[in-house]
Amino acid sequence: MNLGIDLGGTKIEIIALGGDGAVLLRRRIATPFGDYPATLSAIATLVREAEEQLGQQGAVGLGTPGTLSRATGRLKNSNSVHLNGQPLLEDLQALLRRPVTISNDANCFALSEATDGAAAGVAVVFGVIIGTGTGAGIVVNGRVLTGPNGIAGEWGHNPLPWPNSQELPGPECYCGKRGCIETFLSGPGMSQLHLAATGESLSPAEIATRAEAGEPACELSMQQYESRLARSLAHVINILDPDVIVLGGGMSNIERLYNRVPELWGEWVFSDRVDTRLVQNMHGDSSGVRGAAWL
Repeated sequence: MNLGIDLGGTKIEIIALGGDGAVLLRRRIATPFGDYPATLSAIATLVREAEEQLGQQGAVGLGTPGTLSRATGRLKNSNSVHLNGQPLLEDLQALLRRPVTISNDANCFALSEATDGAAAGVAVVFGVIIGTGTGAGIVVNGRVLTGPNGIAGEWGHNPLPWPNSQELPGPECYCGKRGCIETFLSGPGMSQLHLAATGESLSPAEIATRAEAGEPACELSMQQYESRLARSLAHVINILDPDVIVLGGGMSNIERLYNRVPELWGEWVFSDRVDTRLVQNMHGDSSGVRGAAWL
């Protein structure tokens, strides 16, 4: 039995998978806000209660925002900032009295979709989560690629490629830079850019729906967004050349992206044709926790 835990900013979810991938148990609770000791306790309680209910012990994988520093062994780059600098792996292993495997939540998403999801069976998968933030993970031949710095796939904190004059210097990012891909492509980023252009505060879903209904301002916002996503993914294709790019997160539910973005990205891909496929995730918001279990 594999136990996967998805540690999010608002919820902690646990899943138990059998060896065949069958779901044996799934449960979620609210994340203790800004409280590191309470977060540890909540994870340990979820594991204990799951194992008591199922009558067996499992291997544990954890998906987290951020990643472990190779220099200190502590968490870094988390947008749940109270986790940064904490010895999360060490503390959890002590609490659970067993080894724990930890990876970035976007890595878990990519692993889930590469194992038994929308990109199952292909060699190179780039899994993108676009929601409140923008991140990605890379899976090669069924294994997560992390890299010597533990940051492989940190796509959202690169600058927007081929920017036009209106996109410079770009919005401020929580990482301290300006013009990061995340500031343009995240859900809040899209809403903010539409607000700046129109004075109207809309969610990305509302912008997409109104665009489909023929509202010109929303259609323009969608076209700008699609151009930015196409440029950003073309940059990835030029470097990684993945077989499949899988979209996850709230923005992945905008159906027109899967046709429009591949129509656009060829302008920036350094090739006479582009065979990379852009697909929607199969497991939805279960991908992160399933990927944690597959770790």
